[in-house]
Amino acid sequence: MADSPVINIQKLTYRSHGHGEDYFARVAPVAAQIGGQQLGYRVVRLPPGKKAWPRHSHLNNEEMFFVLEGRGTLYYSEQQFAVAAGDFIACPAGKEHAHQLENSGDKELVYLAVSTMHQPDVMLYPDSGKYGVIAGCAPGGDSQQRSFAIFGREDQGVNYWDGE
Repeated sequence: MADSPVINIQKLTYRSHGHGEDYFARVAPVAAQIGGQQLGYRVVRLPPGKKAWPRHSHLNNEEMFFVLEGRGTLYYSEQQFAVAAGDFIACPAGKEHAHQLENSGDKELVYLAVSTMHQPDVMLYPDSGKYGVIAGCAPGGDSQQRSFAIFGREDQGVNYWDGE
């Protein structure tokens, strides 16, 4: 249980994550700190030219983003949208709602990410042909609480009866 249902954005603690040249973000979890249980929320800070995660869709969770500062590009399905401070972005669950935010501005892009926390969740990555399955903790939650997580390529599955 959280000590308080309130926290100021200035008091958040960020952790950095990234991969290669394209991906880098500072992410601050919020929900667990203030007692959130059925929604996950966190603040994401992207430097110019960076993305936080590969373009993906969730089959079991809906996401919403609210741009607090800066501007960027939303890659949504096969379309692109310019986004800026004050914009709300809806990313419903479903294969057809693949999404990604990139900081295409010259200042830091800061946004609030909110999501349902249903699990297990299946994520699809259309640009690389990968999938991910996570159980025990919804994506965005504490990875130490996961009871199962696997990532693979969609074309490398096995038959249900394989090995039986």
